[in-house]
Amino acid sequence: MKVSERIRQSVENDIRHGTLLPGDPIDEQQLATRYQVSRTPVREALLQLKVQGMLESQPRNGMVVARLDVQELLAIWELMAEMEGVCTRMACQRMSAEEREELARVHRAAAPIAEADDSQAWRDANHDFHEILYRGCRNPYLREQLVGLRARTGAYLRHAFTAVGRVRASYEQHGELVEAILANDPDRAHRMMMRHISLAQGAKGLADFLINLPRSMVKT
Repeated sequence: MKVSERIRQSVENDIRHGTLLPGDPIDEQQLATRYQVSRTPVREALLQLKVQGMLESQPRNGMVVARLDVQELLAIWELMAEMEGVCTRMACQRMSAEEREELARVHRAAAPIAEADDSQAWRDANHDFHEILYRGCRNPYLREQLVGLRARTGAYLRHAFTAVGRVRASYEQHGELVEAILANDPDRAHRMMMRHISLAQGAKGLADFLINLPRSMVKT
């Protein structure tokens, strides 16, 4: 693997996991020192991330983690709801019995997290659940697009779970998805996933999300 690709993956993971937040500056020299390389592969990696929409350049500040305004964020999630719905329909039609059991097992293992309303632990549990569906859809192009969108919106998604009771609600929706998939009902699975992903389930859900979103992360 090229050094620039390793750097790109490292920065992308930092954004995905919240180590780097929207608006945070990217230090080229720090990355060059960390990987013991010149700035050339670092800049190559950062340009790739800019093309992906994960970084943006600002006058005098260089590259920073891209911020989204509210309309952009809602538009991306609207698209994700459709794509995740299609992915789940395909997964329901194509997953093996072993993969279905894995999905059910991952869901059961997350019960204590939901009971504790632990939004931090839910981030990883939610990732694992959706990743099984991404693999199960048997469409690498769809999976690649969904992984990219989740990486770009990961920091925002975490704040969607900080409202009281939101983790529990999300866990219960996962349960409905598991039931539909185990029943081999792709149409129901599709509907359940779109409901699960959509931020527009109701005015309260959207209001809770916007209230919990730090203003520093929102582009104005």
